[in-house]
Amino acid sequence: MMQRIWATFYARSLEFVRDRSTLGWNLILPVALVFGLAFVFSGEGQPLFKVGVVAENTSVEAKPNPALHPFLQIAHVDFYSVPADTVDAAVRKVGRHQADMLLDLRAGKMHYWVNGDSQKGYFLEQLLQGSSGAKLGKQSVQGEQIRYVDWVVPGILGMNIMFSCLFGVGFVIVRYRKSGYLKRLNATPLSATEFLLAQIFSRLVLVVLVTTVVFAGTNLFMHFTMEGSYLNLLLVLVLGAFTLISLSLLVAARVSSEELAGGLLNLLTWPMMVLSGVWFSMEGTNPFMQALSQLSPLTHMLTAARAIMLDGANLAAISTHLLVLAGMSVVFLAVGAYTFKWTAE
Repeated sequence: MMQRIWATFYARSLEFVRDRSTLGWNLILPVALVFGLAFVFSGEGQPLFKVGVVAENTSVEAKPNPALHPFLQIAHVDFYSVPADTVDAAVRKVGRHQADMLLDLRAGKMHYWVNGDSQKGYFLEQLLQGSSGAKLGKQSVQGEQIRYVDWVVPGILGMNIMFSCLFGVGFVIVRYRKSGYLKRLNATPLSATEFLLAQIFSRLVLVVLVTTVVFAGTNLFMHFTMEGSYLNLLLVLVLGAFTLISLSLLVAARVSSEELAGGLLNLLTWPMMVLSGVWFSMEGTNPFMQALSQLSPLTHMLTAARAIMLDGANLAAISTHLLVLAGMSVVFLAVGAYTFKWTAE
């Protein structure tokens, strides 16, 4: 059994490596995107002040009531509501320069957080101290500024993994079936399970190697923020790629038309790319769309990767995302293996 799996694994891996254009595309595209976005967003950004406000019965959808404090009536400042149960996360955003200040206007609290290294935070603090409202106690927060490239690099690599897994496995199997290659394999002792396992591990090894090389190579020049463990990040990469490969097998289990397979794969990839937070955060978007994004394995993969890189999260903190990815993998793989067919008839 292992010899048959190894032979199929080796043949598929060799086929990919010999396809220089596909291999080059998988290496060049993410590198070009990382450096391109780093160049585009390397400036100081827009002069927009962001201030979180915690108040009684705070709703994420509602803007803070300006009557709570005269400071909230200042123009050209983006005040947004922060629920009481997410204060710790909001404080971390202030520390990372993703928000300029956090106000807690609840009864018995009445204080604010500001990063002493933030120029915008300093300016807002002067405005707050000069306002005529109730005086607030100061809480200092320290932290390095998170660049856009630090936040977006998991999204770029995740997008590359998604396309490589879905099209590199699903589309190839459909092509094999249409050309009659699978029909010939069916005449050998190779079983469907052995064939699928070989396809999975071949693509998984290649995706992990390519992604690791791209990340390590760009990190030499960009010096990405990395607060957590590289081993935990590798685990997220392997599990996320395995889930996406399993999804591609589900799509390709019975499809015989390359046109239909391409359409189905595009139907999956584009919504995932938009809703999974590849280019921008889903935070603050429509709650229904946020809930819908949780159905995407790419969402859980990117959320876990960013939590490790930017917040230093351990495995316990991202365990929910890992369990969701593992559960999706089992379902996709089981259904794909059960419905798999060798021939196009």
